[in-house]
Amino acid sequence: MSGNPSPKATGPLAGIKVLDLSRVLAGPWCTQILGDLGAEVIKIEQPGQGDDTRRWGPPFLEDGSKDAAYYLCANRNKKSAAINLADPRGAELIRKIAADADIVVENFRVGGLVKYGLDYAALSAINPRLIYCSVTGFGQDGPYKDRGGYDFLIQGMSGLMSITGRPDDEPGGGPMKVGIPISDLVTGLYSAISILAALAHRDRTGEGQHIDMALLDTQVSLLANQASNYLNGGMIPRRLGNEHPNTVPYQDFSCADGDILVALGNDRQFRSFCELIGRPDLPDDPRFKDNAGRSPNRHALQEEMRPAIAKWKSDDLIAAMEAAKLPGGRVNDIPHILADPQIEARGVVREMVRSDGTVVKVLGYPGKFSKTPADYRYAPPRSGEDTRGVLTDLLGVSEADLAALIEAGVVAEKLH
Repeated sequence: MSGNPSPKATGPLAGIKVLDLSRVLAGPWCTQILGDLGAEVIKIEQPGQGDDTRRWGPPFLEDGSKDAAYYLCANRNKKSAAINLADPRGAELIRKIAADADIVVENFRVGGLVKYGLDYAALSAINPRLIYCSVTGFGQDGPYKDRGGYDFLIQGMSGLMSITGRPDDEPGGGPMKVGIPISDLVTGLYSAISILAALAHRDRTGEGQHIDMALLDTQVSLLANQASNYLNGGMIPRRLGNEHPNTVPYQDFSCADGDILVALGNDRQFRSFCELIGRPDLPDDPRFKDNAGRSPNRHALQEEMRPAIAKWKSDDLIAAMEAAKLPGGRVNDIPHILADPQIEARGVVREMVRSDGTVVKVLGYPGKFSKTPADYRYAPPRSGEDTRGVLTDLLGVSEADLAALIEAGVVAEKLH
């Protein structure tokens, strides 16, 4: 194909073909995972425009594309074809790709692809084995189905922001969003999990199916212990800053030269930590002997622990905790953690080279497979750089017909 070369996929999904009609983050995050695992992903972009996130900067990549760094985080291991699905000729090309695809991922509004003949009913009639995943803010049914859903809205509506941030009575108190688009990212993860389950079902039965993924559903499902505290214990979760709603102490403390994190998960660890900081008496206090007592008496315990911890230098206390096999650490900023020797040893940061020679750094797939590791075949593509290859090699479009489609604006080659 033109554009990116075509190295052989080695991941566990090698041989699986994905038609990616999604943009921004939740859908592309899902398809990037599938691509990392070896699937062939064909990303369809609007001619002359491309994925919205290509312009979500600064910062921008300093090359001819001027693609935003945001776009680069979610679009490796894909080929980009610029096809106008609103044109009947473009929609027909996409249907031909879908006829031979295993998976379609889209994040249009509910019913938005029906008029183009690219909805599940239309494509499954052509390809009954197709697994078709729709990602929306609120799902395919329910009173909110026609609303647009964005990560920030979902974080607030889901209850996540009601438990994130400092308490209202503290300086800086109030609801706070998470520092990454967590609702989009986790919906992408759940979508990939669901698609893999559907592939297993298809392997057994030959049947494809429609998967309905909603950002709100996903984010509410992640309330996990906080929701269970309310559903099964009547406890209304609230903002606790860096404290844990159940386990104590599990928070940040100030040392003589900076803050550290203390994450003690059981009574044994608590006793060992108290001995370490010179307060072996604390576990003998009836209020603090077990977590059931420490949790409601957390403020009294904190007042006892803080002076003892404040005498330590942070590096010394972290080293002492590590020697005692107690979980603790510091709050890293992004540059520090990306340069951390553990991250380097695990190969989390990787370099990829775009078709024009530009180097792009990405965060790799975190799972380590003993037999079929994730692979890194294509750097995030420039918009439309694989249009010619997809249409001529995959669909058999002639050079004359391709030229006519380009002239009519139905398809486009490189946007940049």
